[in-house]
Amino acid sequence: MYNLRGYGEMVADRVRVEAYAQALRQTVRPGSVVVDIGTGTGIMAVLACQLGASRVYAIEPSEIIQVAREIAAANRCADKIEFIEDLSTKVTLPVRADVIVSDIRGVLPLFKHHIPSIADARRRFLAPGGALIPQKDAVWASIVEAPERYGEIVDPWERNALGQDLSPARRMAVNDIQKARLTQGQLLTKPQLWAMLDYASVENPDVQGKLEWNVERSGTGHGILAWFETELAHGVGFSNAPGSPETIYGSNFFPWMNPVPLAAGQIVCVDLGAKLLEEDYTWRWATRVQSAEKPGETLASFDQSQLKGMMLSLAKLHRTASDYVPQLSEEGRMLRRTLELMDGQVSLEEIARRLAAEFPQRFTRWQQALSFAGMISKENSR
Repeated sequence: MYNLRGYGEMVADRVRVEAYAQALRQTVRPGSVVVDIGTGTGIMAVLACQLGASRVYAIEPSEIIQVAREIAAANRCADKIEFIEDLSTKVTLPVRADVIVSDIRGVLPLFKHHIPSIADARRRFLAPGGALIPQKDAVWASIVEAPERYGEIVDPWERNALGQDLSPARRMAVNDIQKARLTQGQLLTKPQLWAMLDYASVENPDVQGKLEWNVERSGTGHGILAWFETELAHGVGFSNAPGSPETIYGSNFFPWMNPVPLAAGQIVCVDLGAKLLEEDYTWRWATRVQSAEKPGETLASFDQSQLKGMMLSLAKLHRTASDYVPQLSEEGRMLRRTLELMDGQVSLEEIARRLAAEFPQRFTRWQQALSFAGMISKENSR
């Protein structure tokens, strides 16, 4: 969830904003119906109105939508924009859209429910012959030399002031992905295309692909860098590749377990996969470095995954086992009782007073219970 500063950084990203604006100018016609998924501050919804859209449905689940409403009013577009405070997958619209615009990626397009959301919107919202913005995202990767970024990951666990063995934490740290900004000069191999996401047809959110590089120059490999190149509309797009104008996205760095000296001509093979699990992706990258002089000889081999980098509580894991017999905690009982009382018949104040009476060990005043009930109402009522 972004704060206002984060949204401001997105608005200030001229590369991104100008490319999206150009795509909208190319696709929105007078009278168009436009859907803006993840509208944020609403600037694209306002632009669609200014370009002649007759109706814009601006969908946003977070509180920033109130700022978007005020921005729309300040630009005299409020009468043409219907703001919907919800996830797009929970929304039903009265008409089909001529244009659907969105930017709900993260550093890479494989981010939370981005792909399922776009696939759902394409099926339910888009009119025949309508336009999707973006149209496609291509994900590229290369082997990189990045001693500074790698050091930021491992140095706290290798060079701690107390001289302790922190290697268990180091093993976890190199099994996680990191945002990075690197230069073209840090690439040790030519970029390879890992995945092409065509939003006109994509359905499966999971991506798996094998990459093979010939090392172009000698250096020390510290891991893999991945970035995307987007086509928003015909001839309109941008990239967060090393050497491109800086954007808010950065690139994804997949560190290796250890740095590997590489010589020109060596072969590096990587099996890279991303799988959507519940609310976000889990990444796996398996690397094999082969000898240039002795074909088939493996010089280094790593099998890494974010699952190996997770900080896990054995007690909490035990409570998810299939043979575990759960019993509600006091917090669970309060939650259940609060939901039971939200029957459309009583006010939050009355609910809070009942909670305070039934759980006196938790609430000394009904106003405390009101804060608790309010949070539950915010997430679960309508």
